Amino acid sequence: MPTPYLSLIIPAHNEEARLPDTLKRVLEFASHQEYSMEVLVVENGSQDQTLKIAQEFASIYPGLQVFQNTQRGKGLAVRQGMLAAQGEYRFMCDVDLSMPVDEVSHFLPPALTGFDIAIASREAPGAVRYGEPYYRHLVGRIYNGMIRTLALPGLHDTQCGFKCFRGSIVEDLFNRQTMTGWSFDVEILFLARRHGYRIVEVPVTWYYGEKSKISPVRDTIRMTREILQVRINSWKGRYDRPPA
Repeated sequence: MPTPYLSLIIPAHNEEARLPDTLKRVLEFASHQEYSMEVLVVENGSQDQTLKIAQEFASIYPGLQVFQNTQRGKGLAVRQGMLAAQGEYRFMCDVDLSMPVDEVSHFLPPALTGFDIAIASREAPGAVRYGEPYYRHLVGRIYNGMIRTLALPGLHDTQCGFKCFRGSIVEDLFNRQTMTGWSFDVEILFLARRHGYRIVEVPVTWYYGEKSKISPVRDTIRMTREILQVRINSWKGRYDRPPA
């Protein structure tokens, strides 16, 4: 089978309510592209019908693959999808589609060139946010300030859940990944910087979803600990070892 041009990886935990509409929109988008595309859903540790729904779609659409992981953790699901994918470009995509799926094309040549990783940014010039409560924006900016201070200076939005990777660098990065929770992408971007890969921010249109699973206080505390762990791993030389 020819190598697909784009792999779209969707981590899904307890997403029975949102997944059907998301897959319809993603598959409709895929059907209108001139390039070849595969879609991978990685279900991890759900207690609802997420896996069954994904499998039902996969039985109808041959370009859709479904993977199951009994362990929870968004980082774990994304890593599994990235390493299983075959695309020349591999795009991680939140199931809420807070960034409309048709903006994926802005992350690919010819619209974008000269990059190894392109990350969606709600802060880059030209980005537009809709419906986000002020307190959520404030918490996000405080957290990003901490990320820039401790790990990733110069990147203004590392936590938006839409990121595109050149397929040729995926194994080098994701086989070194140690974090399986929400902060995994900070670790991946830190690794990318450490190994000289080119990261660019792409301004996007973004819609706040009322069903967001992020808890501003609890998750900020947890992610702060994880960012500090990235620095500790770096000091210990863990990221300099060969990939697993």
